[in-house]
Amino acid sequence: MATTDVAPQGTGGLLGRKRIVNDMSIQVATVNGSGSQSSNTVLLRAIFQMGVPISGKNLFPSNIAGLPTWYTIRANKDGYIGRKKEIDFLVAMNAETAEDDVMSLAPGASVLYDQPLALDKLRNDLVFYSVPYDKLVAAVCPEAKLRKLVKNMVYVGVVAQLLEVEMGEVEKAIRKQFAKKVKAANLNLAAAQAGFDYAKASLQKRGVFYIERMNKTAGKIIIDGNSAAALGCMFAGCTVVTWYPITPSSSLVETMIEYMKEHRIGPDGKATFAIVQAEDELAAIGMVIGAGWAGARSMTATAGPGISLMSEFAGLAYYAEIPGVIWDIQRVGPSTGLPTRTSQGDILATAFLSHGDTKHIMLIPCSVTECFSMASEAFNLAEQFQTLVFVMSDLDLGMNNWMSDPFEYPTTPIKRGKVLDKEELTKLGGFARYKDLDGDGVGYRTLPGTDHPAAAYFTRGSGHNDKSNYSERPDDYEDNMERLNRKFETARSFVPRPEIAKGTNAKIGIIAYGTSHWGIIESRDQLRGEYSIETDYMRLRAYPFTREVHDFIEQHERIYVVEQNRDAQMLSLLKLDLRAELTTRLRSISHLDGLPLDARSVTDELSTMEGK
Repeated sequence: MATTDVAPQGTGGLLGRKRIVNDMSIQVATVNGSGSQSSNTVLLRAIFQMGVPISGKNLFPSNIAGLPTWYTIRANKDGYIGRKKEIDFLVAMNAETAEDDVMSLAPGASVLYDQPLALDKLRNDLVFYSVPYDKLVAAVCPEAKLRKLVKNMVYVGVVAQLLEVEMGEVEKAIRKQFAKKVKAANLNLAAAQAGFDYAKASLQKRGVFYIERMNKTAGKIIIDGNSAAALGCMFAGCTVVTWYPITPSSSLVETMIEYMKEHRIGPDGKATFAIVQAEDELAAIGMVIGAGWAGARSMTATAGPGISLMSEFAGLAYYAEIPGVIWDIQRVGPSTGLPTRTSQGDILATAFLSHGDTKHIMLIPCSVTECFSMASEAFNLAEQFQTLVFVMSDLDLGMNNWMSDPFEYPTTPIKRGKVLDKEELTKLGGFARYKDLDGDGVGYRTLPGTDHPAAAYFTRGSGHNDKSNYSERPDDYEDNMERLNRKFETARSFVPRPEIAKGTNAKIGIIAYGTSHWGIIESRDQLRGEYSIETDYMRLRAYPFTREVHDFIEQHERIYVVEQNRDAQMLSLLKLDLRAELTTRLRSISHLDGLPLDARSVTDELSTMEGK
């Protein structure tokens, strides 16, 4: 299996062309469980330390060990960090996929391979480099059982020499990767140096790709979205986390455990939080709702199969009006699907999760920065509107490495919403839990243990009136459901607004969301430069949609909605929200192979639909 479908196009290609500097995609093809992750991280960080914008994407199988895995590093001087469809430099370490990987490359690409694979016989329009890894690693690693792991660091040194990545930066990255293991750091540095020295003495540089020092990463950090989300949830005041492990969400809670242990232990040495691994996703969401009802800021993290299991409890939280936050790190479905591939396939199901009439607030981050900042927004909205808020991340964002500015320290106060305390109850004399006093659809609530005789009320998942008394009266049910809808409409004015980028007199609009953003910003430049197609672009950040979404669609003749699912799920939500005459302006561009969206695919499809 190859991760790109770019086919050979004859001989020549890039051969003989001038240097291509700080603009390449490096793919390392290895075997899952071989320890290549450390080596790939070292290579990525060394390039980053040279001031070159980068991103790293790991395509791994859903087993423990033995199946193929690909790690792609994109370096781009212009700051494009979405996946690049083409692979420019292949490190072929897996005999099982080597032939397919080589045959998928465009002419002129470089291939670094393990000598016994003899890949240079496959094609004559690529640049091949052969390395005797076993011989090199044996010389620096006396322990045979460690050689399989250390072998990967040899290719880091070879790549560094061929691309002119500075060995000083490689060493710095190795020291950081093995910061607490000096012996391991020294061993891996020796392996990288052996690869570098071999390449310098024995390999003739013939490819056109180079890394040169620049200054576009100063002050920036590298972090994955799940770690950023965990940090954001801690800063947001979350105190209860209940979860059941599922790829690709597990690392969010696992990282949060470490953060909370470091920063949320009281002066008496006791934890000021509770993180509970439940027996399944049903129990996890049930505990989130219980903790939210009791006044805690509570959350869980899951993926598509977990979302499906949480349906009934989601309806309870919606109807009984209990706050909570659910992080959905989306992966490919349906059913088990492809657990380690990315997708935006839960949008439609989550918006209406549960039976009956339900509508949920969704926040949609596109970056690690928004994973951090939207955590606070999610908890504030959950308590303001007394409902579940879903944060719709995905595997690409959650588990991959992203370059980012440091996160800003939160300054916005925590907003608990309409919570009545003892003094307010004394002044009022009582309250009706589900009565809309302010016209926004949101009732007032009390927290358990409030010391006042009027504080108590029944929290009902069955029919109830505005005083929370049991009722099957048609008018009570209708009034309650209309109020819930009014609350949802109010939320339009409080959810994060979309971001809009304008072209020059553009009649065409593009709508996208989440990690699709990174492919879109690059595709817009391609469309302008290659086809003279000007576009305006709106990135959705939340559901329900704000007024800006309607305005954007009204202002354009054609709107292309780009998303990573088969059935145009966001487009369907837009159609439900728009006036009927506007829906004909919408067109779908779907990307559904489980790989992160790349710019070229969008450019090719949109230009074709435009008749170019």
